[in-house]
Amino acid sequence: MAIIYLTIGQAIEVHRKTVEVSGGGAMGHLELGKLESVLEHIQNDDYYPTFEGKLTHLFFCACKFHCFQDGNKRIAITLCAQMLLLNGYLYCSSQFLREMENISYHVAAGNIDKELLGEVIIAVINGEMDSEELKLKILAAISKDEA
Repeated sequence: MAIIYLTIGQAIEVHRKTVEVSGGGAMGHLELGKLESVLEHIQNDDYYPTFEGKLTHLFFCACKFHCFQDGNKRIAITLCAQMLLLNGYLYCSSQFLREMENISYHVAAGNIDKELLGEVIIAVINGEMDSEELKLKILAAISKDEA
């Protein structure tokens, strides 16, 4: 099955709607070239052969690159949720939205690295967020900041 990818125009519209619906914030763009590059790069199957790997890279970069004045954590969540929906992952999209809110904060803060983020995304897609092993990894990652 061919993967449906988002365009930069769609990403800008998702950002606008996300900020509007989620309580506001600045609508300005800072580094759209970075986001456009990420959206193109995830289409390269040599670098990202799996759908989960593509989502992980998109989420991580959208969260960390500050492409927008406001809502970068929110846009990481909603862009990936949109890709889930476009590609037939309706069954896990609402759980993705719920689970990734706290995860996005810790990705932005540098507590959760890209590898652990990938594990979380795979767990959400596979319905395995109740894994004790994953919960312990997340706890260890977010607790290191408090130590």
